[in-house]
Amino acid sequence: MTASAASSPAATTSPTATDAQHAAREALSAGRTTIGIELGSTRIKACLIGPDHEVLATGSHAWENTYLDRVWTYSLEEVWSGLAASVTGLLDDAEQRHGVRPTAVGGIGISAMMHGYLAFDASDELLVPFRTWRNTSTEAAATELTEALGHNIPMRWTAAHLYQAVLDDEAHVASLAHVTTLAGYVHWRLTGRKVVGVGDASGIFPIDPATHDYDATLLAQLDERIAAHRSDLPSVRDLFPASLEAGADAGSLTTEGAALLDPSGTLQAGIPLCPPEGDAGTGMVATNAIAPRTGNVSVGTSIFAMIVLEKPLEAVHHEIDLVTTPVGDLVAMVHCNNGASELGEWANVFHRFAGALGHGADRDTVFAALLAEALEGDADGGGLLAYNYLAGEPVTGLPEGRPLIVRTPDSSLTLGNLMRAQVYGAFGTLSLGMRILEREGVEVDALLAHGGLFRTAGVAQRLLAAAVGTAVAVGETASEGGAWGIAVLAAHQRAVAAAREAGDAVPTLATYLDERVFAGAEHVTVEPEADDMVGYASFLARYEAGLAIERAAIAAV
Repeated sequence: MTASAASSPAATTSPTATDAQHAAREALSAGRTTIGIELGSTRIKACLIGPDHEVLATGSHAWENTYLDRVWTYSLEEVWSGLAASVTGLLDDAEQRHGVRPTAVGGIGISAMMHGYLAFDASDELLVPFRTWRNTSTEAAATELTEALGHNIPMRWTAAHLYQAVLDDEAHVASLAHVTTLAGYVHWRLTGRKVVGVGDASGIFPIDPATHDYDATLLAQLDERIAAHRSDLPSVRDLFPASLEAGADAGSLTTEGAALLDPSGTLQAGIPLCPPEGDAGTGMVATNAIAPRTGNVSVGTSIFAMIVLEKPLEAVHHEIDLVTTPVGDLVAMVHCNNGASELGEWANVFHRFAGALGHGADRDTVFAALLAEALEGDADGGGLLAYNYLAGEPVTGLPEGRPLIVRTPDSSLTLGNLMRAQVYGAFGTLSLGMRILEREGVEVDALLAHGGLFRTAGVAQRLLAAAVGTAVAVGETASEGGAWGIAVLAAHQRAVAAAREAGDAVPTLATYLDERVFAGAEHVTVEPEADDMVGYASFLARYEAGLAIERAAIAAV
């Protein structure tokens, strides 16, 4: 394990606690702060940062998707109640920590899980329940569009959801006026602007690397295919939200938006908002992985790797999304629908077991202990197999999920092996996708990991390094994730606006991150260990062969 500069903000001086508290109060009172809000799969997080990008206050709200009529969804009522709860928590936290309840901030950014389908009519009424990225009911549309456009269109993408609704002749299609993502929807309601950041837009439809906008040629082809089924729809460009690069003017908080975001009336209208981004883009910002040969791995309900490309891939791969950074540079994305949720379920089981024995450890303590135990297991997991498939998994071609633990009679069932197999299982599908990029000649100097799984130092990081066969770095902001990342994007947008007003050079996002956010920062880098790599390779061979068991389980259960 070595410490090196690059992945999270660190102060270059060491002010006293009193000085830091005074600076925080002054920044809060003067509105020299930004707020980032990310709507993740299991939690809505709000993060308020100061002029030096340090976290001054946070708030959060737990929520869960609902499987309603075979559709993974969240109600819009939950969106707004959860947002308000997280913002209230943030304002309360700021007041408790610093004695100031901020009434104004310098900027706000909205981020959310990418992809999915929110469809509205001309009166701005929701036509069907929100269809999240987790749904895999769009296989026919995704397959047809991928073949026709010569560009991978995953089942999660908004374009696939739209075209599948057309193919299925759904009744709501006749009333379509606007489709968007979750981040785009929230931003629209807060500002009145129907826009998304280019990173989020790249999960709606392919982006042209030259224009950083939707690919015009491919849009025309999609229009033709839709018109073959029905000619009464607006053009796809008119249906989709506009694409904006990081730093662009994306509107400001309206009076109506302020009331939605903060029903208490503390936050006032007029606060500028940066372009809304997807969780993939904010993860790249949070790890400073937006330059070629950099990449990051985000682990939450889903797990995905983002590698910034030096050149386009030579072939189309259904396992690889081609998306972009928040400034429109091409990125190869390996997105797996299933991440750490099954690990969390096992932690809940052992948390309850500890309680039944009279040991009242909290869930975080139990989770950390179980992760640490994984390092005590055999390098190959003792012959155990674990599948974390709560939902369908497009990378491995599975339409639904069946979480499984499988072992042979001669396997070694220990707590360490059980937990190592669970962690390995969370990384299994990701490894299969990363092998494709390796065969394409894609190189990455180091992967930067973030997400709550990495709060327990050294465990998931070490095993991920074995799974991907390269160094994995974790910084101080690893557990802050996308809420901090979108707050940084809001701060960048504020810096861009100030530079333009002053007639100064406008800071690019890369320059801003390198010189103002991550200068002098430190992270911990772990190289893959030889024994772990050999053990993981053995596990992955069993894992790939055992996918037939998953298919049988889907058919039988």
